[in-house]
Amino acid sequence: MQKKLYIACLLILSTSIISSCVKDYLNSDQYFKDRLTTDKVFKSKVYSEQWLAHVFEELKGENADVSSKGNTPFSFADDMFYGDRDKDFDPSKNELSYNMFKMGEYNEGDKQNSWSQAYRGIRNASTFIHNIGLNLEMSADEIDDYRGQARFARAYLYWILLRKYGPIPLLPDEGLDYTDSYDALSIPRSSYESCAEFIANEMLQAAKEMEAIGTNRGQDGSARPTAGAALTTRAKVLLFSASPLANGNNSAFAARLVDDKGNRLLSAEFKEEKWAKAAAAARDVIEMGVYQLYTAPFQETGNDASVKPPADNNFSEQNWPLGWANIDPAKSYAQVFDGTLQASGNPELIFTRGNNQLGEGINAMVAHQLPRSATGWNTHGLTQKLVDAYYMNDGKDAPGKDKEIGRGNGSNRLTGYVTLEDYEAGKFKPLRTGVSLQYANREPRFYASVAYNGSFWTLLNETQERNRNQQVFYYRDNAQGNGFNSSNAYWLRTGFGVKKFVHPSDTYEGGSMARIVSKAEPALRYADVLLMYAEALNELTGTYSIPSWKGNNYSISRDIHEIQRGIHPIRIRAGVPDYSNSTYNNKDEMRKTIKRERFIELMGEGHRYFDLRRWMDAPVEEALPIYGCNVLMNVNERDLFHQPIAVWSLKTTFADKMWFWPISHTELKQNHRLTQNPGWTYND
Repeated sequence: MQKKLYIACLLILSTSIISSCVKDYLNSDQYFKDRLTTDKVFKSKVYSEQWLAHVFEELKGENADVSSKGNTPFSFADDMFYGDRDKDFDPSKNELSYNMFKMGEYNEGDKQNSWSQAYRGIRNASTFIHNIGLNLEMSADEIDDYRGQARFARAYLYWILLRKYGPIPLLPDEGLDYTDSYDALSIPRSSYESCAEFIANEMLQAAKEMEAIGTNRGQDGSARPTAGAALTTRAKVLLFSASPLANGNNSAFAARLVDDKGNRLLSAEFKEEKWAKAAAAARDVIEMGVYQLYTAPFQETGNDASVKPPADNNFSEQNWPLGWANIDPAKSYAQVFDGTLQASGNPELIFTRGNNQLGEGINAMVAHQLPRSATGWNTHGLTQKLVDAYYMNDGKDAPGKDKEIGRGNGSNRLTGYVTLEDYEAGKFKPLRTGVSLQYANREPRFYASVAYNGSFWTLLNETQERNRNQQVFYYRDNAQGNGFNSSNAYWLRTGFGVKKFVHPSDTYEGGSMARIVSKAEPALRYADVLLMYAEALNELTGTYSIPSWKGNNYSISRDIHEIQRGIHPIRIRAGVPDYSNSTYNNKDEMRKTIKRERFIELMGEGHRYFDLRRWMDAPVEEALPIYGCNVLMNVNERDLFHQPIAVWSLKTTFADKMWFWPISHTELKQNHRLTQNPGWTYND
């Protein structure tokens, strides 16, 4: 046992961050005398906590859920792009550009730290789980809670691997000697279904272990989970397992994805009950009564007075949570992400790595979203498809929606601009003079998320008052420097920037991150739970009796009132009317609507890339041309600027090899039973 613990400790030493007290001990002569015995570590609360902290360190970097592209590109898909790090515009760059990412031009050596980090964390979590019971300085409830945290981390690391690489090897819980030969250590990939079942069961056990202490534990930015975080991850894993990619997949790609014995890793058999299990798991989180969507109060006066959505004779007539009469929908959505709320004060934040995502966290994203006139990099932007997805404030589609990609309804995009008279009369709030009417009367989430041409940036942390409160335009040759510039890459390819995550005070003046308000990463958010619940219920035709995590049974079926239990809070908080009865009564229409709701509500949070794959929509959606404004036009050609065109500088395609990330050649050589994902190579 001490030998195995010693090896695990050496694995810990390979990580970059360790507290000085433990690091000093591990480097001392005493360590080499007793090989950091089981007693020495796990009887001590301090050393045990440090061991566990190291496990959670492995959730950072490339294993982040929401971060800038330096960590992971998965926050970007057909909704949000990044224009920097592109050798087509800067030959000195040799990094994974958005175009390379979208064209599948990465290789088996790119972004592979996630694999080594995850398995290192998995091994160390297992050691902790099996030894924390030796602790003499904790109560029984504390030991259970710490064991549950470690179990959560281990299962979450497996989850990160599963969604990125597809089916992966599951290490034996005990009995694996890491000093054995590579052949002895070789483990094949388990099926997707087996991986999902293992992770879900582990998360259920973790929730039970954390229940006494970790049910209401406040999120303080320390990346420590709760029972709710475990149950939420369980719901998400089961939802993915129920989705078409892993449930009834008879594609040619699925037939080629096999283990070393030729066994299929994606199930060709469809099981509707998987959807019922996913719905029940999401309901477990809802029934806890711990989480709720955040809302900001309606503000009658002031420069940032609330904009009231038009009456719908339903939600508009009632106060939250039955309606939006007393809340500000735009602020309610924006402040979830922009740093207004600390992690511990955000009622819908279920799990976060906090503000600590090294140099590529959300603050780095914001630095790349801010305009050049605020010294931002001005390179993260949105696609026309995402902009079109947002509803009008009366719940209807925007005129001309998706016309250019062949999905229009025959309507044309609005023409005209906000005049000075319009602005002074308070028409088209919050638009200002000179803004296209294409962006008028849109739903509140649009204004909290989209930096359209002529949008307003407060930039309150600018030291010079004259640099605050800017109306930013993206016309070519704009004096502010925010438009197309042939001499560099710092311009928005589509003419749409990103407001989501940006606090009213944020600026990047002097290249200082200190001027950007810290934001907690929304790794797991209650809005996602509600949408998962609605999605899973919508797929059912039968009725299923599924046990809750407490042991009592739920009757799960396609009950419209239960679907609305997931949908209504999202729509009300967003200030948008409810769907029609005909939509609720039509499973296919409801599916399309829920997909659109996820597209809007979860934009930029690392969901879209994986959603498109689990739905098996990626071959169409990821390959569609990206449209945007004609950024080569100047202010004198503003009608042409606002006429969407295919963006020549953003490329798209989809190939079978892009369903899952390639496994590195190093791992394939070390584990001879490991098989590569179809479309990628394995060099002996």
